[in-house]
Amino acid sequence: MSKKRPVAIVLAGALCLVTAACADSSTDKGGGSGDKASAAAAKSGYPVTLENCGVSEKITEEPGRVVVMNGASVAEVSTLLALGVQDKIVANQQSYGMSEVTGRADAIKALPKGDVKLNDAYDIPREAMIGLRPDLVLSTTSYGFDEKNGFATREQLKQAGANTYVSPQGCDQDTTKMTVADSYTLLRDLGKIFGKSAQAEKIVAASEKHIADISAKVKGEKQPKVMVLFSNMAMGGNDFSSVVAKGIYNDILAKAGGANAFENASKTSFADLSKEKVAATDVDALVVIGYNDPNPAAYAKKLLKEFPQWPAAKNNTYVALSDSMYLGPSNDVAVEKIAEMLHPDKV
Repeated sequence: MSKKRPVAIVLAGALCLVTAACADSSTDKGGGSGDKASAAAAKSGYPVTLENCGVSEKITEEPGRVVVMNGASVAEVSTLLALGVQDKIVANQQSYGMSEVTGRADAIKALPKGDVKLNDAYDIPREAMIGLRPDLVLSTTSYGFDEKNGFATREQLKQAGANTYVSPQGCDQDTTKMTVADSYTLLRDLGKIFGKSAQAEKIVAASEKHIADISAKVKGEKQPKVMVLFSNMAMGGNDFSSVVAKGIYNDILAKAGGANAFENASKTSFADLSKEKVAATDVDALVVIGYNDPNPAAYAKKLLKEFPQWPAAKNNTYVALSDSMYLGPSNDVAVEKIAEMLHPDKV
C-alpha cells in the first residue's frame, strides 16, 4: 500500500487537550431505583467527563464496543493493550507489524478488524463506522472525524450513541510541541474512560522512573547529533522527505542524552531534505523508525554505506525502532535503547 497519505495524516496531528474526571452533579431526588443507580455509578467511578478538543464527552459506563481508527498510529491500541481492555475492541485498524514490546505486534494482529471496507486513507468511512455500533471511537487526530473526508463526525457518532476521543496532539494537527508527557496524558485519559486509572498511574510511574534513571546516567555527557527518519518512506519531493525535525522524538533524544541533527531544518515536524543537505551534516548516530517495514535495520545499514563520511558510519552507530518512538505507552523503551547506543559505557 501507499504509505505517504496515512503517515502524513498522523504525523501532522496536534492537541490542545484538557481532561477532568468529575461526578455528575444531578441526582435523583425521587428515591427508589434512582438512588440505587446513582450510588452504583458513584461506586464504579462513573460518570466521567472529558473536555476533549472543545467537545465535552460524558462517559456513563465502561465502553464495551470500541473502534480504533487507523491514523497511521498504534498509540491508542497499544495503550488499550497496556491497560488490559483489549477485549472491548470490536474493530482495530492500527498496526505497524512490529514492536519493541515482546508480544505486542502479535496481540494487535489478533484483534478484530470489524470486517469493513476501508476508504482511500485506509480507515473506516461513515456508514461502515455507524454500522459497527460503537460506544467509543478513538482517533489519533481530528482528521478521523472530518466529514469532508467521508468520516462520521463526533456529533453524528454522539447521536448514534458513541463517545469519541482525539489523542494528544490531535486537535489542530501540529505535533511540533509533542513530548513524552502527552503519552502519559493518553494513558491517564483512557484510564479514566475505562475505569483503569490506578493501572494507568502505575504504568506512568514506572515509565517516569525508568527514564529518570537513564537520564541521570547520561547527564553531563556530550550529546551526539542524531538523525531520525522513517525507513523507505516518501513524504515529500526530495530524496530525504521523512527526516524528523521536531516533536516527541526530540524529547526522547534529549532524555537519552542526544540531540536532533536536523532540528533546525524545518519549522514543522518533518524536514524534506536533499541528498546534498544530508551529506553536508555531521551525523553521529542514526535512529531509523520502521512503519510496516520488515527490515528497517537494512535501511539503516544502506544509509551508513551511502554516507561513509558520517561519524555514525565510521562507528556503525545506529538503532532501528518502531512504536516506542511514537505517542504511546512505551517511550521509556526508546529512551533506553537510544541511550545504550549513544552512551554504551554509561547505560
